Amino acid sequence: MDLRVCICRIFSDPLTDLDSPSFGPIIQTTLLSKESHIMNDKPVFSSSTTMDPAASIASTNKVLSNTYWLLALTLAFSALTATFAVAINMPQSLALVLMLVGFVLLFVVHKMADSAKGLPAIFAFTGVWGASIGPMLSFYLAMDNGPTMVLQALAGTALVFFSLSAYALNTKKDFSYMGGFLMTGLIVAVVAMIANIFLAIPALSLTLSAVVVMIMAGLILFDTSRIIHGGETNYIRATVGLYLSIFNMFIHLLHLIAVFTGGDD
Repeated sequence: MDLRVCICRIFSDPLTDLDSPSFGPIIQTTLLSKESHIMNDKPVFSSSTTMDPAASIASTNKVLSNTYWLLALTLAFSALTATFAVAINMPQSLALVLMLVGFVLLFVVHKMADSAKGLPAIFAFTGVWGASIGPMLSFYLAMDNGPTMVLQALAGTALVFFSLSAYALNTKKDFSYMGGFLMTGLIVAVVAMIANIFLAIPALSLTLSAVVVMIMAGLILFDTSRIIHGGETNYIRATVGLYLSIFNMFIHLLHLIAVFTGGDD
C-alpha cells in the first residue's frame, strides 16, 4: 500500500480566530493506493496486470475523461452548496460542524472509491465542504469589491488549472519526482500556519498563502501526471486529489487578492 497523507491548509486566513467568518476547512487528506482491490460492487476504475499499449492508452484516456467529468460535476455541486450557504447566511458554528463532517466523509470516499458507492460519497463530501466555506465567502463578499474579488479568484484558479492540465497532457512529462518536494512543502506550510495562529504576523500569512497556491499548482501537475502514466487508475480518488488542490488554491488565491486590493488588511 502506497499511502500519502497531505495536510495542506489550516485557515483561509491564518491570522483569524476560530470565531472569524473566514475560518474554513482545515486539512486536505489524499490517500493514494497502488494495491489492487477485490470489489463486490460495480468497479469504477480499470486496471490490468498485462495490457497491450493500445489498451493501456485507451484505459488511461477513459480514467482521465471520467475524472474530468466527475471533477466538473463535483465542483459545480460545491459551488451550488456554497451559494446556498451564503444565501441563508450560514453561521460559523454550523460551518465548523460541516467541516468536521467533511473530514469523515473524505475517509468514507477513499474507503468506497473502489465501488459504485464512491460516487454518492464524493458528492456528499464535496457538497458539505462547499457549504462549509459559506461564512468565509460571505465575509469576503461583504467587503468593497467583494464580488469582484471572488470572481477574480475563481477565474485565476480556473486559468491555473486549465493551463497546468494542458501542459501536463501535451508534454506528457512525468512529474512523479515532485512528490517528495510537495510533501515536504505541505508539512512546512502546516507547521508555519499553526505557528502563525499565535504569532499573528501579516507578512507570514501572505507568504504562506502564496506558498500554498504554488504547492497546489504542483499537485495539479503531479496528480495529472499520475493519471497519464497509469499511477492512478481510480477516477474517484483522482477526482478527490484534483478537487482538493483546486479548493485550496481558490481559498488562498482569494486571500491574496483581498490583501493586494486592500480588502483584507
